[in-house]
Amino acid sequence: MSDVEIGTISTKVPARLDRLPWSRWHWMIVIGLGTVWILDGLEVTIVGNLSAQLAKPGSGLDITQQQVAGIAAALYVAGACSGALFFGWLTDRFGRKKLFIITLIVYLVATLMTAFSFSAWWFFLFRFLTGFGIGGEYAAINSAIDELIPSRHRGRIDILINGSYWLGAAGGALLTVPLLNDLPVNIGWRVAFGLGVVLGLAILLVRRHVPESPRWMFIHGREQEAEAIVDDIERQVGGHLPEPAQSMTIHQRKSIGFVRIAHTMVALYPKRTVLGLSLFIGQAFLYNAITFGYAQILSTFYGIDTHTGYYFAVIAVGNFLGPLLLGPLFDTVGRVPMISATYVGSGLLLLGTAWLFNEGVLTAVTLTACWSVVLFVASAGASSAYLTVSEIFPMETRAMAIAFFFAIGTAAGGIAGPLIFAELVSSGAPGDTALAFAIGATLMILAGVVELIFGIKAERRGLEDIAAPLSAASTGKDA
Repeated sequence: MSDVEIGTISTKVPARLDRLPWSRWHWMIVIGLGTVWILDGLEVTIVGNLSAQLAKPGSGLDITQQQVAGIAAALYVAGACSGALFFGWLTDRFGRKKLFIITLIVYLVATLMTAFSFSAWWFFLFRFLTGFGIGGEYAAINSAIDELIPSRHRGRIDILINGSYWLGAAGGALLTVPLLNDLPVNIGWRVAFGLGVVLGLAILLVRRHVPESPRWMFIHGREQEAEAIVDDIERQVGGHLPEPAQSMTIHQRKSIGFVRIAHTMVALYPKRTVLGLSLFIGQAFLYNAITFGYAQILSTFYGIDTHTGYYFAVIAVGNFLGPLLLGPLFDTVGRVPMISATYVGSGLLLLGTAWLFNEGVLTAVTLTACWSVVLFVASAGASSAYLTVSEIFPMETRAMAIAFFFAIGTAAGGIAGPLIFAELVSSGAPGDTALAFAIGATLMILAGVVELIFGIKAERRGLEDIAAPLSAASTGKDA
């Protein structure tokens, strides 16, 4: 049953988690949960860089490069959107740990089946199912990370973890070079997908040791287990830990109904809902379009189809350095100035790149350099979109909120983006590709303006202070 109260308790679990010093235990959380973004980066980049190879005679698939960069990419994103909504609801209902194990298994099976593709329809089907598992990961993992990381570190850690996507992207890009050049055309791309399975299995072994979120447990009537988990964490962290004075009263419920979730977003926090949609649509269109289509640009305009991995690896490094170097500023300078600056700044830089590309003055090397600068700034902003929606809504709706914004924003930018981008690039006219750049840039700038208007000062604040749980003695209003 939904929205049925099962008891009332007072707890200090959130305050105890937030006052913990950074420790080896927290690094275990980062490795066990955060490394999934490396998998996502590996997946998307491998497919993007294999697009020309998959389209060659003898690859084992009757498929075109435009279908790989367009239809297959859109199906992967559609799967991610569907998986986020489906598994997001289950994550809020049944807990973080069960779902971040299940979603990883879904990803592993689907990726393995992709490696055995024998026709285009099989490839399309398992690209969708791979995305289905990855989408579920976004909801379950972001929820768990934010609920386990101390508030003073939450911004930089969340942004760095989301930015680690680009470590996978760099690895995937570099791996495709020997796989495309040293192995037969019908073998190299299959091995590339198999490597994703190997990495996923290693992550699964680490993830078994990550506990359930104590914040989720005490709200769902499992306060004794929640206290026991926090006791064990404190023992592992060690040192002198003063008892926090702050506590909160919770009306426990087994689950929260969809009507209550929808009311929370639309009625309680309408401004935050507009903010989340804006940030996700802006970054999703830019990133999904370019990530899936960069190899197509290199092939179409510069005749490069077997060494695209080198170019993409350079872009990926720039993307990772952005969150790594700029991430701490989101906790010190603040969320609003940093999010708005990264969105608007990357949009303006991208408009400049579009103009240079249209003028025909860029080579493959200089275009890659321009994109590295653009995405150094944009990557920190894009990562902050996930941070924002995971911390500005009540705990009971956190996974579903992440899933909702990811699905809507990514569907708008991530499904339409690759389809439009693949079509524009395939025309071979520089002006068409420059137009795609300009659309992504404009959406990023508009999202940055929305952040200036509706942004939340969430730095160094506890999650319950930013948005009181729906089951708390009193709840907050839109701010």
